[in-house]
Amino acid sequence: MPDSKTTPKAAAKPKAAKKVVSTESKLARLGLRSDMDLVLHLPMRYEDETRVYTIRDVCMRGGESWQVEGIVTKNEVTFKPRKQLLVTLADETGELILRFMNFYGSQVKQLAEGTRVRARGELKHGFFGAEMVHPTYKVVNEGAPLPTSLTPVYPSGEGLSQHVLRREIADAMRRIDWTDTLPESLRQQLQLSPFRPAVHLLHYPPHDIDESALTDRSHPAWTRMKFDELLAQQLSLKRAQYARRSKGAAALPVTGALTAAFGAALPFKLTGAQARVLDEIRADLRLPYPMQRLLQGDVGSGKTVVAALSATQAIDSGYQAALMAPTEILAEQHFRKIAAWMEPLGVKVAWLTGSLKKKEKTAALELIASGEAQLVIGTHALIQDTVEFAKLGLVIVDEQHRFGVGQRLTLRNKGDSAAVPHQLMMSATPIPRTLAMTYYADLEVSVIDELPPGRSPIVTRTVDQNRRDEVIARVYAAALEGRQVYWVCPLIEESEALQLQTATDTYMMLAEALPALQIGLVHGRLKPAEKQEVMDAFIAGQSHVLVATTVIEVGVDVPNASLMVIEHAERFGLSQLHQLRGRVGRGTAASVCLLMYQGPLGGVARQRLMTMRETTDGFEIARRDLEIRGPGEFLGARQSGQAMLRFADLETDQWLVDQASEVAHELLQAGTPESASVVENHLARWLGAKEEFLKV
Repeated sequence: MPDSKTTPKAAAKPKAAKKVVSTESKLARLGLRSDMDLVLHLPMRYEDETRVYTIRDVCMRGGESWQVEGIVTKNEVTFKPRKQLLVTLADETGELILRFMNFYGSQVKQLAEGTRVRARGELKHGFFGAEMVHPTYKVVNEGAPLPTSLTPVYPSGEGLSQHVLRREIADAMRRIDWTDTLPESLRQQLQLSPFRPAVHLLHYPPHDIDESALTDRSHPAWTRMKFDELLAQQLSLKRAQYARRSKGAAALPVTGALTAAFGAALPFKLTGAQARVLDEIRADLRLPYPMQRLLQGDVGSGKTVVAALSATQAIDSGYQAALMAPTEILAEQHFRKIAAWMEPLGVKVAWLTGSLKKKEKTAALELIASGEAQLVIGTHALIQDTVEFAKLGLVIVDEQHRFGVGQRLTLRNKGDSAAVPHQLMMSATPIPRTLAMTYYADLEVSVIDELPPGRSPIVTRTVDQNRRDEVIARVYAAALEGRQVYWVCPLIEESEALQLQTATDTYMMLAEALPALQIGLVHGRLKPAEKQEVMDAFIAGQSHVLVATTVIEVGVDVPNASLMVIEHAERFGLSQLHQLRGRVGRGTAASVCLLMYQGPLGGVARQRLMTMRETTDGFEIARRDLEIRGPGEFLGARQSGQAMLRFADLETDQWLVDQASEVAHELLQAGTPESASVVENHLARWLGAKEEFLKV
């Protein structure tokens, strides 16, 4: 054993070097990778540093942001009630305090007594008199010139100061090619400002500009930016649409014996809207390029039967069809309903989900690969590598916004490499016209705007959760009348962060309060077989109340259910509330939806609940949802976190959307070298590498 006296001490672990992040990397995090990205990184607001006010004037006015200039007469670090830096600034008319709660030692030295400082901030009257808390400031010499334009304030990120952003943007503006991408004739026709003056004005607006026009983005310079942005988006999406049409697809022209037999076997007549959209889909399927159609319709409008009739056309034409749904419950609903329609007519319908046992899955895969399965219904399992179709002609994606772009493309690519399958995407979340025109400009859109006859109206009421006993009494009364009830909760188990009534607690509470009733519980953590057993009992009328999380949001069709209770409704989005409410009102009995909430309500939650009380029109609800939260909710994974519109506002700029759509169509249809050059240059400026993302 070595002598401990001669054993060297273990070397102390060196401190990990602090990772230095370059300015370039910080800019890249904001998506600013090129000079043009920087130039188009426009200010979110402005500060007026073009004027200096006396301290006396500022103290008399107060309440706003002002710029003052003076000499530091006192500088001290105090520790009561907490550590802070207090700097007294004085001019010939008075003095005020600059208060810094967070500061560096260098600032204490920088703001030494006798230093001339120009400071800008909101003036407040505190315990010690007039003060500015955390003002922006700079050390200046006497007589230092003032800026001649408003000072831009840019969207920023961690470690990126406004000073650095202003410097990088100014440098980029000296390097870029300022050639206008729009021909002068087009600019004059649309009365748009030239590109370079518009951009320069937005970065450096003169001090006498109409600030309200800058703030609300109604200034002509903003109009040019919005139009350019919308035009780039329209060009990219429409070009992707035209490119798809150049690809080959199997024409599916036959509406033969199966289609006729299916139509004859239906126990109801299609509504006018269903018949219209079916004609649109059938016309697309007959073409030799891939259909890319979005079928939207309100909850209960009958999209499933339209999808099934579309599938019969593919099968009649000798091809397979596949229907993919986002949840096993919804996929199972589709399978049960469509198989019941199709199998008596001799169609083999395969069922494929991740929860199938190995033997069942192997059998389903063999049926699909051999072509014996003419229609395949399932979940994400349809896009696994092991799934091979013999002859896939039509892909139907339900609740398409629940799937990522990559998932939809993977299913589409299951077809023959020489021919892309036709694709029908369905959504029960109606999309306002403006949103459809911008974010879905590459798709054909069909709308079922009519509900089948016989649907009962749904009355919606809001109820404070303190009236829970009254709601339970209403549930019991509905059960006595032979009706069934949904009770929806937002969480499965207790969360300290969100003190919400949970599904398991509610189930136990209702079982205790209503011992005479059969109550089921379904949530996402149940095994598929357990989940289906509970659902089957409810569908068969064996249970009176189904306590559930939002797994029953779509696809569940129980005509006897006429009462919906939504717990903590203030926690749900409008679209989700509307989907949940759509689970009732499917029979002839008058239906009620009770939105239980916990007060006090915030502004957005109050707006949502008011909207639900006022209307059952899905399109009106979608329009209001767009007003409240913007477009993100409707887009799903198509966005993948990237904002496609930064400047245009779909609520106020509809007229620009129309213009941009029309100009994009004309440029792409012109087919001249000049128009092609305009398209390429405009897309390069506004999208660069991002265009590939939009194509999907």
